[in-house]
Amino acid sequence: MFIFSAFCLKILFLAAERGLVFFILLLCCSQIFENFQYLCNENILLMSERTELEELGEFGLIERLNPHRDIINKSTLLSVGDDAACMCYGDKMVVVSTDALVEGVHFDMVYTPLKHLGYKACVVNFSDIYAMNAHPKQIVVSLAVSNRYSVEALEELYEGIHLACEKYGVDLVGGDTTSSCSGMFLSLTVIGEVEKDRVAYRKGASVHDLVCVSGDLGGAYAGLLVLQREKAAWIANPDMQPELKNYEYVVGRQLKPEAGRRIVNFFEKNDIVPTSMIDISDGLASEMLHICKQSDVGCELYLEKLPIDYRTSKVYEEFKILADTGALNGGEDYELLFTISQKDYDKIKDEADIHIIGHITDKSSGCNLVTPQNTTIALKAQGWNHYRKD
Repeated sequence: MFIFSAFCLKILFLAAERGLVFFILLLCCSQIFENFQYLCNENILLMSERTELEELGEFGLIERLNPHRDIINKSTLLSVGDDAACMCYGDKMVVVSTDALVEGVHFDMVYTPLKHLGYKACVVNFSDIYAMNAHPKQIVVSLAVSNRYSVEALEELYEGIHLACEKYGVDLVGGDTTSSCSGMFLSLTVIGEVEKDRVAYRKGASVHDLVCVSGDLGGAYAGLLVLQREKAAWIANPDMQPELKNYEYVVGRQLKPEAGRRIVNFFEKNDIVPTSMIDISDGLASEMLHICKQSDVGCELYLEKLPIDYRTSKVYEEFKILADTGALNGGEDYELLFTISQKDYDKIKDEADIHIIGHITDKSSGCNLVTPQNTTIALKAQGWNHYRKD
């Protein structure tokens, strides 16, 4: 639709009355050209102001699209900016998180069994709820698939979904299915609950708090490196069989991760409420910087304290990558990174699955790594960026 000025419309009516068809056509073409020129100028202006997604990254984009807005409903306690949103209905707090997984971006069907995919899709969502010191209760799953997938294939996918729900005590209560032009797309929303006085946010860390992490780090990324190498070998020679015999641990960490229920149960049993907490999906360094930014503090992490399984270290050695680098930036470990008050030290010191890796400092000190030689290095996030161009 083209917009004609009032002056142009008046001329058109006059011309029509006099049967000046050619004049009408000429005027229409002139007006169309003016509108086209206007649109071109607008497009040039838009192009000159264009910001590429990779410039912002995932979290910069979230901040850009969701500037601070006043909360309208009293039941909304926390909206965008943490592992899950928090709402209050009655005595308990309700936490909600959602995640999307896209074929070719988050998973590769060349080496991802559908049952594993269904299981992992649920677990990574449960992890967000545990990161709030809460427990997942219900989940809804939306699925878009192309006709490349059979009914039997989708049954295998849902077998993994049901297995994860059964293991973690979560009810699958709904969702949606639709078609896709290509590949598979999964969107999951999980709902959890926690007592009001036990919720843990990313904000809340204070100077002198202890920085802790559960489990071990870097295994999932090491597994991804192995799978990608075997895929490349298979593409070069489709008759070859993957060599995974000595890589079960790291491949398992990549394809079938587990969420932090055991840690949240430990907190409840020992009456511990972390001062801040986040799950490690994009790498330890990235997540630590999130906590520091939202808590308005700095930190010191000690490289020699990072928990790395010996099987993970062997893989990194094979790929000529420093294990510390994998632990800091690999991502997808889904362990919990949290801070606690020093008064809770005695409660965690003998827990084998919890490792103290540093402490919180004043914001003016910055966020730093301390090497075994006592050299200080600025902590930088080099983990997963959804919008980075290869």
